[in-house]
Amino acid sequence: MLLSNHWLSAANCIPSPNFNERPEGTEISLLVIHNISLPLGEFGGDYIEQLFTNCLDCNIHPSFQDLHGLEVSSHLLIDRQGQLSQFVPFNRRAWHAGESNFCGIQNCNDFSIGIELEGTDDSPYTDVQYQQLASICRLLMQTYPGISPQRIVGHCDIAPDRKTDPGIAFNWTYFRGQLGS
Repeated sequence: MLLSNHWLSAANCIPSPNFNERPEGTEISLLVIHNISLPLGEFGGDYIEQLFTNCLDCNIHPSFQDLHGLEVSSHLLIDRQGQLSQFVPFNRRAWHAGESNFCGIQNCNDFSIGIELEGTDDSPYTDVQYQQLASICRLLMQTYPGISPQRIVGHCDIAPDRKTDPGIAFNWTYFRGQLGS
C-alpha cells in the first residue's frame, strides 16, 4: 500500500467537496475511527459515497431526512469487504469530527485524519476491516509521525457527549494486536 500526493493508491478515489485547508503549521497528529451505515444497520450500496459528495437524495429513505443540507466527509471509508474509498487527501481538513476535543485541544478536524468503517456501534466489524485499518494506520504513522498508537482514538473519545462510534462492537484489543502495538 502506497501514498501518492496524500492519496492512498489502493483506494477508489471519490473526491468530496467537503474539505478545506488545515490551519497553517498544523501537524497531523491524531487518527479518529468512526462508523457509518446508510440507512442505519444496512450495508452496501452508494449512500455513504453520495452523502460525502453532497449527492444523497434525502427523500429516498425516511432516516435520511436529518441529513438534508449536511456537508460532511471523511478521509477514508473501509467497507464490510475491506474495499477502500478515499474522499479527501490526508493533508487536507476533512469534515468528520464536528465539535470535538482531544487532550484539551478543540477542533480535531484541524489536526486529525478520519477513517470510517462501514458498520454500527453494535454490529461486529469484519476481520478484513480490522486488517485494512491496521495496515493503513501503520502507513499513516510512518507518513505522519505525529500519529502514534496512543493517538488513534474513536469518535466517542473526542466527542463523548455527542458520539458513540465506533461503538461497543469495535474490539480495541484485537485492533491493537493487528496494529502491533
